[in-house]
Parts: sequence; C-alpha cells; structure tokens
Amino acid sequence: MTLLSVSEIWTPLSSSPLLGLTITLLAYQLALCVFRRSGGSAWANPVLIAIVVITAFLWLTGLPYESYFEGAKFIHFMLGPITVALAIPLFSYWGRLKRMAFPLVVALLAGSATAVLTATGIAWALGASPATIYSLAPKSVTTPIAMGVAERIGGIPSLTAVMVILTGIIGAIGFPAVFRLLRVRDHAAQGFAIGIAAHGLGTARAFMVSEEMGAFSALAMGLNGLLTAVVLPLLLSQ
Repeated sequence: MTLLSVSEIWTPLSSSPLLGLTITLLAYQLALCVFRRSGGSAWANPVLIAIVVITAFLWLTGLPYESYFEGAKFIHFMLGPITVALAIPLFSYWGRLKRMAFPLVVALLAGSATAVLTATGIAWALGASPATIYSLAPKSVTTPIAMGVAERIGGIPSLTAVMVILTGIIGAIGFPAVFRLLRVRDHAAQGFAIGIAAHGLGTARAFMVSEEMGAFSALAMGLNGLLTAVVLPLLLSQ
C-alpha cells in the first residue's frame, strides 16, 4: 500500500465522528485487558492506560482533539445517566446508610474541607498565582462540576480538568496501599473516602473491589460535588 493510498483512506476517516468513538472503545478495551492480565494491579488502572493510548494516537496521527471529541462526545454524554445510575447499588445499603448518617456527614465536611485547603494552601505556599490557586480548589470533584466551579471563582477550567484527572488517577492507584497502611478494612468507610478524594475515577476502581465500596464511593462523590458547587462559589467568587 502506497503513502498516497493510505492518505486517501485516512483523510475521510479522520473527519468521521465514528473515529473518536472507535478509538476510545478500543483503547479502553486494550487497557482492560492489561488490567486483567496484571491481576487487577493498581498501577494498571484502565483509565490511565486508555488516556496514554489515546494521547499517543492523537500525537502520532496529528488528529486535532476537536475532531476526536466529535466522536468521543457520545461517551461523554453518557456520563450523566451513568452517574445517576450509581445510586441504584446504594439502595441495597439503605439501612446501613441511615445508621451511619452522622459519621458520614462529618466525614464529608472534613474530607471536602481538607481537599480544598491542602490544595490551595500548598499552591499558595509555593507562590502560585491566584488563578492557579482557584483552579486547584475544586480538584477533588468530578470534572464537569469542577470546571464550572473553577470558572465561577476565577480559576482556569482547563487546568482544573487536568488536575481533576490526575487526582482521580492517583487516588485510584494509591488507595489500596493507603488503606493497608492505615488498617482501614471496612468497605463502606473505604468507599466513602475514595469518593470524596478521587471522584469518578476512584469510584470506578472501587466498584472493581466490591459493590458496597463502589456504592458508598458514588454517594460521597455526589455529595462532595454538590457541597463544593454550592460552598466554594460563595466563599471564593470573584
């Protein structure tokens, strides 16, 4: 096959919205295979591997991100319904949830405040600009909420998106070791901590461990997102 024939095939293919969708699905399927072959190791996080594969593909082909997202936006759209559907497994633990209501509220307030104060405090101590500090404040909530909050309080939404993804990946990879170190074994407590600290990526990893851990992580992710979206603009709005 000559370079000319390859170009003739690639040009219409690169302009098709189906390319972004296909690449996303193939990249995640590859990442999932690597994760399973690794025995479920934390370092083989499927989301992290898929991001690396897609980034490498865009870099090697020169395909603009905008063209890629034309197809990938179909998956992006499904994030809303999927996030709502995360409440379904939680119904099975409704009785325990009611018994744990007070400690969960305390954990939510403490975890949410810690996430914001540590990020902004470290950035301030290192001499970061106000825009950068405000961009880091909502890093522990899911991307759409974090970007909206960052824009509202004077941050940089694109920077916030990067930090949210990094936070989620680090949380999803690191939580097994952290819980072993702290000797926290209860799946409900682990899940709630993951949801507050590592939002959607951590929640996806939690569901791979157990339904209970995933359900409590989903609850924490939703509550932390709501709390951050309401409180941060009131405190830091420009």
